[in-house]
Amino acid sequence: MLTLFHAPWSRSGRLVWLLEELGVDYEIRYCDIPRRDGSGARDPGNPHPDGKVPALRHDDVLVTESLAIALYLTDLFPEAGLGAPVGSAERGAYLTWLAWVAGELEPVLWSAISGEVARDGMAKARYDAAIARLFDALARGPYLMGDRFTAVDIMVGSSLGWARQHVPASDALDAYLARMGERPGNGRATEKDGTPPAIAAA
Repeated sequence: MLTLFHAPWSRSGRLVWLLEELGVDYEIRYCDIPRRDGSGARDPGNPHPDGKVPALRHDDVLVTESLAIALYLTDLFPEAGLGAPVGSAERGAYLTWLAWVAGELEPVLWSAISGEVARDGMAKARYDAAIARLFDALARGPYLMGDRFTAVDIMVGSSLGWARQHVPASDALDAYLARMGERPGNGRATEKDGTPPAIAAA
């Protein structure tokens, strides 16, 4: 059994999207988390060691952190075609892109949001390099690994969705995000991402 521990309107929503794209049976356990505005609290029912989301329980296995969960799920369900199997020619690029999201893209987006990019030359150089790499891949697209939609697109697309105003104007990027938004799996995930009554009343 797959159980995703998910907080509404958080970045764990991208794992709901991935599970919908995989087309597998799973359960969502909605939980509370501490929020930046001071609201929320650690949920005692959440098995994540830091009280964060996402966390995935697969029978007796616990996996945390978005990129680890994405890799775990796409390896678990290779027939869905959203990853790259061990030994395949695409495996290296797939692992690289997944690591890049966590190690480069998300940090520079937060740097832009916080204003660090505007006041620090090194932060600006790192930001420019990441955006150039993204735009170069989209120019060759239509997806980040070429002609095939993968979990990389879910991870990158979801990050760019909340940080679009902090990325330069780009017709290719806007078209890419439109393709992400049109995916039925994304629509189903969005419907499941809302605040359930039990949490809203808590």
